[in-house]
Amino acid sequence: MNEAIKIRVCSVDDHPLMHEGIATVIRNQPDMLLVAEASNGREAIQRFREHKPDVTLMDLRLPDMSGVDAMLAIRAEFPEARVIILTTFAGDVEIQHALQSGARAYVLKKHAAERVGGSDPPSLRGEKAYSARDRRKFG
Repeated sequence: MNEAIKIRVCSVDDHPLMHEGIATVIRNQPDMLLVAEASNGREAIQRFREHKPDVTLMDLRLPDMSGVDAMLAIRAEFPEARVIILTTFAGDVEIQHALQSGARAYVLKKHAAERVGGSDPPSLRGEKAYSARDRRKFG
């Protein structure tokens, strides 16, 4: 990837350790730039308006609203917004709702460092990225 072109990322998570971990992973990627951070849904919507990131990493469960509701609010104003849902639970029915509502992908928090910091992640390039099981449902 051209060094002048970086993927602009907004990170949204209310857990301080996860929040810092994701920020560190992004800051250590030569092709990514952390442009905004938020710890709840309202902040996420405001940060998106201010910074218009290329991709938003959104925690599924936030203290003031769900990550899906925050994503829907963002996509209502910015239909092209790319959101990747972060979650703890692989079998969570809310993941299905998020994908059906327009999330580009979901990443289990325990795999966030390798999936977000991996080489050229498809979801950060704008492609949908699901598990094999979910590809059958939503692919």
